[in-house]
Amino acid sequence: MDRLFKSLLPDVAANEFNAICKVFSVIAAKIRSDLPAADISEVMADVSTLLDYSISTQGYVIKPSATTTNYIDLSHIDFEALRAKFDKGRKATEAQKLRGAISLKLVRMVRLNRTRVDFLQEFQKMIDEYNSGAANIETWFARLTAFAQKLSDEEKRGIAEQLSEEELTIFDLLTKPEIKLTQSEEREVRKVAKQLLETLKREKLGLDWRKGQTTRAAVRYTIETVLDELPRTFTPDLYQQKCELVYQHVFDSYSGQGKSLYVS
Repeated sequence: MDRLFKSLLPDVAANEFNAICKVFSVIAAKIRSDLPAADISEVMADVSTLLDYSISTQGYVIKPSATTTNYIDLSHIDFEALRAKFDKGRKATEAQKLRGAISLKLVRMVRLNRTRVDFLQEFQKMIDEYNSGAANIETWFARLTAFAQKLSDEEKRGIAEQLSEEELTIFDLLTKPEIKLTQSEEREVRKVAKQLLETLKREKLGLDWRKGQTTRAAVRYTIETVLDELPRTFTPDLYQQKCELVYQHVFDSYSGQGKSLYVS
């Protein structure tokens, strides 16, 4: 969805792009609510900064940082035990607890990698269908469990790609929506993603780099230079689009001197 916004609005300014991203925090807040989910269209004008704060629920705490150890790890959930507890207990309550855990995990995952916003939309659709009465509590719980497992698999994808979370984000920005690449080309893109992040962090993302025209231009030039090594599958137009998309991501996520969404 991040790429979709940029493809539809290629000339959007950084502050406007940030405002769009903040709208998704409103959508996330609606998802976290115990009230029936509202139509997304009703909150599109309501810009919130909820994701700038720590969020807590059901005894868990999630911070904006990707490295915090105090966050929900869905891969550690014993789904069989959870199902047994659901069958024996108050089913609506247990389903709501799982929904809350998923909501917080999803907010964090989208915050770190906005290409995952499709998961957020899928989750919203599930909630809407349940609230409309299209699914009973048994079906709802089964869908929540399956979705939690899907999110757990998504979190592990970086390991399979041999990329860190922040490298994976750049890789996803470059390859989503799906671009037909050979295995050799995928390896090239992974190499470029790693090289770009390493170069930027080592040489360009100094203190307050976003405030200076010269430093911003240097970051943009570095992105354009490194991404020029992408496979020729990336046409000139697609290359320019990816340069802008990656620059916006770097601008939004890295404040300089080691500070970013991905570190404490």
